[in-house]
Amino acid sequence: MYTLKSMTNSATETEQFSGAKVFFATKARDRDCLGEKITDWIRANPAYRIVSKTVTQSSDSAFHCITITLFYQQES
Repeated sequence: MYTLKSMTNSATETEQFSGAKVFFATKARDRDCLGEKITDWIRANPAYRIVSKTVTQSSDSAFHCITITLFYQQES
């Protein structure tokens, strides 16, 4: 069990999570399909309750990368 601390509107929130799933894409075609890939994973794992998420974007002169990390709590 892990604890995730996040800051929102000057308040600190904590969430317990048992795992994380990372999705990323650098090519335009892969970025276009990322939402479907995440939705498929969520549907395939109904015992996981998403407790938080982060979206990170980075780029250089050749590549644009988006990373979406889902933090989840496994339901009993």
